[in-house]
Amino acid sequence: MSRSDVSEFPQAPTWSKSEKAIARAVFDGALRREVLELMKEAKRRANQMQQPSQLWDLQYYLTERRKEVDRKYDYRYSQLTNVFGRLLYEKRISVDELSGLGENKLKPIRSLAELLTKDAAGLI
Repeated sequence: MSRSDVSEFPQAPTWSKSEKAIARAVFDGALRREVLELMKEAKRRANQMQQPSQLWDLQYYLTERRKEVDRKYDYRYSQLTNVFGRLLYEKRISVDELSGLGENKLKPIRSLAELLTKDAAGLI
């Protein structure tokens, strides 16, 4: 790839100090809420166990959920607009929580959430 080809790829937006603080708080809050939700579901499943083999079903469920959470929550600044777009689509965060981020970040976040909504509705 030549030096001129690099300019064809959009660069990740630069995050100011205040935007980084907002992003960290939103990210950590969403992750915490999702893990607490997962804990509640794991406890519910554990309390319903009747057979020893169900323990391995719970372990499988937790392993799969851990993989999903690890894939979803990627705190690299180059990925945060995608992460927040997905979290907004899943209603794990609100636009209000993102208040203080620049429009260069909010626009792609909202766009991804809208795209995922249309895709889920079969409109794409």
